[in-house]
Amino acid sequence: MSDLGDDTVPKLPHGVKFREDKARGGYILVGPERIYNIDGVSVEILKRVDGAASIQRIVADLATVFTAEEAVIRPDVEAFLIDLRDKQMVVL
Repeated sequence: MSDLGDDTVPKLPHGVKFREDKARGGYILVGPERIYNIDGVSVEILKRVDGAASIQRIVADLATVFTAEEAVIRPDVEAFLIDLRDKQMVVL
């Protein structure tokens, strides 16, 4: 589906912040002149985007948390991260 290898390490680029929005009771991804509201599953993915964890580690951790097969989770994680990459909100 994608060119993301197991060892790809996603990270937030300079100027992009992932943070809790306590006023609205959720999480947001903030970039230059952009703000994205983040839903529950996306929050779980972004909590693991720390510049150290590989795609494989993120998928394995999510599979454990959600009691699901890695093969089922991986395409969704990759699609989400590729979408954010295309918006320049994540570096892969």
